[in-house]
Amino acid sequence: MRLVLFGATGFAGGAILREAKRRGHEVIGVARNVESLAEPGRAGSLHDEQFVLDVTAGADALLVAIPARPMPDGTKLLDAVPTLFAAAERHGLRIGVVGGAGSLHVSEDGPRVIDTPGFPDEFKPEAGAHAEVLAAFQQAPAGVDWFYLSPAGTFGAYAPGERTGSYRLGGDVLVTDADGNSAIGGDDYAIAFVDELEKPAHRRRRFTVGY
Repeated sequence: MRLVLFGATGFAGGAILREAKRRGHEVIGVARNVESLAEPGRAGSLHDEQFVLDVTAGADALLVAIPARPMPDGTKLLDAVPTLFAAAERHGLRIGVVGGAGSLHVSEDGPRVIDTPGFPDEFKPEAGAHAEVLAAFQQAPAGVDWFYLSPAGTFGAYAPGERTGSYRLGGDVLVTDADGNSAIGGDDYAIAFVDELEKPAHRRRRFTVGY
């Protein structure tokens, strides 16, 4: 497949880039600053509609691994969603989004993670912004194929984990282990993400992954 990955220099984006290339896919890594990429990438912004339309021409999927919260220049991921839909409709490509865990529910009938009493205040802007992005995708035009993969509760550069090659999938409920812990390492998250690209099982849906 030919993949265009926005946010290729981040924790999740970098892991997805490595995993996709390991499997032989062509990946165009896009970031505001591509100097840290091991291979040549494209410098650009998801908020530049013409750039997005140009760079995704001929691609099979457009992958989004950038933060949802407002950036220093005031832009946020939600603002770019119409451009993502436009690219998908013009080029017939699939959209894959690295989502957030905050909008997951703690149980089938329970509250969202972000609404629980112990949810850290410092994570609320990102979690809330990602919940808005998910809601926007759930209202996507009928012809737009997309998936939104929420990680487990513990996920990020602060807890990179080790590659195990295994994971468990869920829907809208946080995946936890027997002790109630919810975690996924970067490499194993990337494995689940690329697995979905290769063998689509969650079309126009959010799903989640954990150990």
